[in-house]
Amino acid sequence: MLNARRGAAGATVLLLAQGIQAQAAGFIEDSQGSLMLRNFYFDRDYKGESSISARREWAQGFILNLKSGFTEGPVGFGLDLQGMLGVQLDSSRDRAGTGLLPVDRSSGKAESEYSELGITGKVRYSKSELNVGTVMPRLPILISSPARLLWQTFRGGHLRSQDIPGLSFQGGYLTRMNQRDSTDYQKITIAAPNGRFDGTAESDEFIFLGGDYALTKELSVSYYHARLDEIYQQNYLGAIHQFKLGPGEFKTDFRWFLSDEEGDGKAGSVDNQYVGVAFGYKLGGHRLTVGGALSSGDSAMPYIAGSEPHLISEYALSSEFLNADEHYWNVRYDYDFAAVGLPGLIGVARFMKGTNVDLPERLGGSGQSESERDLELSYVVQSGPLKNVALRVRNARYQNSFAANATMRDDNETRINVDYTWKLW
Repeated sequence: MLNARRGAAGATVLLLAQGIQAQAAGFIEDSQGSLMLRNFYFDRDYKGESSISARREWAQGFILNLKSGFTEGPVGFGLDLQGMLGVQLDSSRDRAGTGLLPVDRSSGKAESEYSELGITGKVRYSKSELNVGTVMPRLPILISSPARLLWQTFRGGHLRSQDIPGLSFQGGYLTRMNQRDSTDYQKITIAAPNGRFDGTAESDEFIFLGGDYALTKELSVSYYHARLDEIYQQNYLGAIHQFKLGPGEFKTDFRWFLSDEEGDGKAGSVDNQYVGVAFGYKLGGHRLTVGGALSSGDSAMPYIAGSEPHLISEYALSSEFLNADEHYWNVRYDYDFAAVGLPGLIGVARFMKGTNVDLPERLGGSGQSESERDLELSYVVQSGPLKNVALRVRNARYQNSFAANATMRDDNETRINVDYTWKLW
């Protein structure tokens, strides 16, 4: 942790050294600060034969974000600080391991608290901005996960540019990752549930390059290339088309990934093509979405450990539905209760199904299946002393035909979040 802080601080000093003589008016005047309070209850109750009956914990998180403006002049310099603290409210040795809290390897118990500090130096020229230090990309080829108490973070550089009209260009070079339930930066690894890859293989370098381009007001396309050195490389092509259709709005979302091993392929063979598409129609408070995807090749689709894969099944609670040769479909219904005079209240129901799953023989071999049913209700208080307090309740039922020694087992899962962001200035 100390080395991570020293590395980020050193990068910041290098970035800011050239701007010391610049006027600091914008640095202070455009600064902003906020404190996010996140209360998180996680309950995954395993079904059937399992050595673990449940993963169940409750914790409180504090996320402080302090962002400066930029110094004046053609090239502006700035500095961002992020402090994160997680505090255990309830846990036990037999229920630890939800990802909310770090677990002591020797005792098997969750830590009572943990914290980390992120420092990011930033430089702006025209409509381009370079961040160096602690970064949290949210891109099709890497989504820094916010799905637990604290955020997943990375160390490196991230460039974003909008100098070309209609084009949002992004590139980056990352060297370390810090998982959601950790305070230490580690080398970057690949996600490997069910032993689909060698999760112990490590890399010092993740490079990405690409962007999003608005062809019209209704149609945008995306292309990104990513490489996890000596493990895998990946190309992504996406398109989103939204337009008025009758009294409502129609949306098409297309996502295509082509992945193979890179260099020595230290995590094992990577050979996957993932093609997914979703169609949605919104009318008043109603939105109905149907989608499907095909995963083909000799392996599952690769992604960075701890991150969120950008799939048609995005934000599924228990599975990703990206195994080798998996055929996936889903139907989702959203309702915004603002249509009946209850703004801030939203309900979601979704069913997902994956078939033709190809797994190692020890897990049942080919022809396996999995399914998940999700229910969600969220509400943001609109006025009064609790204004902007957000409550979110999610429940999932996951089932599969995998062998009993698979990483992913049948379960019922409930997550409850209460979030509030206090703007300091």
